[in-house]
Amino acid sequence: MENDMSRKSALVTGAAGFIGHHLVKYLVRKGYDVRGADIKPPAFEASPASDFAICDLRDFDNCRAVTADVEEIYHLAADMGGIGYISGSHATIAINNTLINAHMIQAAKKNNAKRFLFSSSACIYPLYLQTKPDVTPLREEDAWPAQPEEGYGLEKLFMEKLCQYFHEDYGMETRSVRFHNVYGPLGTYDGGREKAPAAICRKIALAQDGDTIEIWGDGQQTRSFMYVDDCVEGIFRIMQSDHAAPLNLGTDELVTVDQLVDTVAAIAGKRVGKAHDVSKPQGVRGRNSDNTRLREVLGWEPTMMVRDGLVPTYAWIEAQVRAEAPMPHAIAAE
Repeated sequence: MENDMSRKSALVTGAAGFIGHHLVKYLVRKGYDVRGADIKPPAFEASPASDFAICDLRDFDNCRAVTADVEEIYHLAADMGGIGYISGSHATIAINNTLINAHMIQAAKKNNAKRFLFSSSACIYPLYLQTKPDVTPLREEDAWPAQPEEGYGLEKLFMEKLCQYFHEDYGMETRSVRFHNVYGPLGTYDGGREKAPAAICRKIALAQDGDTIEIWGDGQQTRSFMYVDDCVEGIFRIMQSDHAAPLNLGTDELVTVDQLVDTVAAIAGKRVGKAHDVSKPQGVRGRNSDNTRLREVLGWEPTMMVRDGLVPTYAWIEAQVRAEAPMPHAIAAE
């Protein structure tokens, strides 16, 4: 890290990941001295972080090293992916993320970080509230009584409570942000860990006009989707706020997976058929964000409509598949 005392310092874990990489760029533009940490370097372009530590954050000594001499910690590192991955890797995800999270917050406290933000997920919300496509938007208080998604959702909910306990017991300034399906350029688009918007863009980019693409589920499952620029803006605003309790960060524009396909196809100028496979994992039936508290706390909320955000997302993914021609994979929705 640089020693310019006039600049704020920040650590972004998961800095090689999709949201983390965009967040590093955002903080650098804000004038921060940024350290990135991840188990690998960024896949698509070099990180602008002034210091980038390639390390395994399941190890406490690594967590203690990367949290030294930073004021703000944006903890995004996680073992995660689309519904195909998170529904079949409960043990791996739960142990990896529990180790990363517990070691990170403990190291942050030992190194006297001023603020610690945890990237949680809408997967913490009870399954019994998400059984219909026309789901009632989920409020922060709906998390309890709990019935989160197995593995990934459960460990996220536990870490939210750990942030609460560190805030109550030690006076540590913690923030918990519940992401609702983030998409945009520079995200994973193949290999099995991609989310629905990226997977749909990839499959349509690979398809010829008139082809049929496979979709997991009947296509009527619903989600709200947030463009990555809105996401990093919201992360920063929440970190700077005085609100310690968990907050939703997403849009309340509810769309079906079939509508996503139709939107991307229109952007691509292609006609595509849909082959639905209801035997494959498709996640909860419906999930949407209630942004009432976000607006109350920040006086702000994400504004990018999914149709607008998919234009640059599709353009970037189309360029990638044209250059690399990866093998297609099934569509999934978190």
